[in-house]
Amino acid sequence: MSIEQPEALRLAEDLETLRMNTATNDQAAAELRRLHTVNQALVEALHHISLASQNSMSSKDECGKIARAALTAATGEQHEQ
Repeated sequence: MSIEQPEALRLAEDLETLRMNTATNDQAAAELRRLHTVNQALVEALHHISLASQNSMSSKDECGKIARAALTAATGEQHEQ
């Protein structure tokens, strides 16, 4: 059983291997890879928030911290507490 490559990464590879590879293609490929990484981090944060919200011992503050950290990673900006 093979694991399928995410579409964003497949498209990035395609852009880099085009015969007429250009700086624009390279930039687009890099952006697709960056967005894929950000998406993975956001999905992981949502997973943690979901688990924390189901746990009666976890607090709203803990979920907020996870969400703010994910937003900071995604945007590069600090988010209010």
